[in-house]
Amino acid sequence: MDVRRIFTACMTGALTLLLQTGFAAATESRTSKPESVPSTSLKPDLPAISAKLPGANGDHKAVERSKSPTNGGALHQLAVLSTAAPELIGKDGAPMVLVSAGEFVMGSDKGDEDEAPTHRVYLNAFYIDKFEVTNGRFAKYVEAIQSEPPWGFTDKETPVIHAERPVRWVNWMDAMGYCLWLGKRLPAEAEWEKAARGTDERTYPWGNDPPTPVHAVYGLKEGGAETVSVIGNHHMGQSPYGVQDLAGNLYEWVMDWYAEDFYSSFINSPAINPRGPSEGTAKVQRGGSYINTPYRLRSSFRTKGDPTEQDSNVGFRCAQDAPRQP
Repeated sequence: MDVRRIFTACMTGALTLLLQTGFAAATESRTSKPESVPSTSLKPDLPAISAKLPGANGDHKAVERSKSPTNGGALHQLAVLSTAAPELIGKDGAPMVLVSAGEFVMGSDKGDEDEAPTHRVYLNAFYIDKFEVTNGRFAKYVEAIQSEPPWGFTDKETPVIHAERPVRWVNWMDAMGYCLWLGKRLPAEAEWEKAARGTDERTYPWGNDPPTPVHAVYGLKEGGAETVSVIGNHHMGQSPYGVQDLAGNLYEWVMDWYAEDFYSSFINSPAINPRGPSEGTAKVQRGGSYINTPYRLRSSFRTKGDPTEQDSNVGFRCAQDAPRQP
């Protein structure tokens, strides 16, 4: 057998075990409700509205509010789970934006079978990179740990000439390794989707209108490094939280193992900070890429990839938990 493939598979399992252990204290299981979430927060007839309220010290609190039918229509505060600032700079110098705690509707009943059924998901507040990880930032990681560079770095000029373009040819292990190196992690699949579509069930990060070149990079043929857009070029395509390039440019690795029928677990009960199946053979990829049609750019679209393999149209971004209120 291929020794490198055996080693890679073992490392994938080790990373997954490390993540499951490390996040157990920070996240609740999908079958138990966190104490900080009142029972009314998960009722499907209470539409959630996100708001950021300034605190006494200038910080912002991520707040989920809902109009309760039992209090005469007054706004009822459901949860205040974070006193985090709405934006921060990660250890790699990359800007990260806050996605507030609360519910959203995940999936689609109008897409592929693995997107159904739509279901309510509650997530704690978290931060996610505003942009995809770039060649320049990833090159620092490669140098720091003496890692084998991605295939796209073989010319040694890519990290310099194309420093502000997203890194590609990165497998799941490389992506997770980079995030862990910075004290971050890959986003969970549910976190990625909420960051992309917000709480109003929109089709794309920018809304329901079909994409145009001002929104995203898509529908192109395979090409060189210039095919992928420099980060920060698609403000019109950003999500409700200000995250860019969540549609097109590159598919993005997320933390979860892929299972076609995973959403069926939540038909009768809402999901609480779901982290996907406990094991699998492929990892989830999200967002569509520069070679795809608008159908794959939808925020609910799911696909998968071998975590040990690299691809020219796959990149990633990192996430991290927001501080919880004492």
